[in-house]
Amino acid sequence: MGETALLRCILKVGDIIENTYTTSQIAKIIGIHPNTVRMYEELELISKPLRRPNGYRVFTDIHIYQFKIARTAFQIEVLQNGLRKRIIEVVKLSANKQYDKAIQLTHQYIQAVKQEIDNANEAVEITKELLQGLTQENTVFLTRKEVSTTLGVTMDTLRNWEMNGLLKVKRSENGYRVYSNEDIQKLKIIRSLRCANYSLSAILRMMNTITQNPEANIEQLLNTPTASEDIVSVYDKLIVSLNMAKENAEIIIDLLHEMKSKYSNPPV
Repeated sequence: MGETALLRCILKVGDIIENTYTTSQIAKIIGIHPNTVRMYEELELISKPLRRPNGYRVFTDIHIYQFKIARTAFQIEVLQNGLRKRIIEVVKLSANKQYDKAIQLTHQYIQAVKQEIDNANEAVEITKELLQGLTQENTVFLTRKEVSTTLGVTMDTLRNWEMNGLLKVKRSENGYRVYSNEDIQKLKIIRSLRCANYSLSAILRMMNTITQNPEANIEQLLNTPTASEDIVSVYDKLIVSLNMAKENAEIIIDLLHEMKSKYSNPPV
């Protein structure tokens, strides 16, 4: 019996082998390093390939699908509210051929991403409203502790925002920080945007520009990192990233349906 025939005999009834691939061939097709191929197997993001008598891995077309799903899932990593955990579970379910569960979870993921997009857009609208109040006369001055209580934000968080340049607070004659009406409005803006998972860099970019140009486009500022920003994360372009994550999830659903049609036992 030849080697290819032997491999066919080892597979479960109902499985299909159209082509077989080595680790290096898979790496070239998917566009990753061979070590990454092995890592995906170790992390159970793909199903375990068969082994030749010499120990070399033998991948098949189903692995091509599994790698495509994994690479699409991790192209944009959205971390908040358990979204990353959900998309990892989708990848693992596809590796275990649990296509219906994977499809269902991907739909839930898309709905959760849509909610995050709504939250991000709502924060922008809140910001626009709060910016209207920045011109009001400063008649109230609060201590950091009073501001913490008023806004429901910890004093450590307030310190962190100030240390990152989001707010410059004046001091009274006795040396204590005092927060004006304008400071409190700015803090409400920061709080709303942080609750929607905008990064500190994105907020700082927006606040600095708005100070110089009140007519600037807030959405564009929050979602367009400048060339001087060395490290850019998904939260520096939040709405753009969330929309890409949603589009990628829709691609994953199409791939899962293809896999379900081709590799279900029996095929559907």
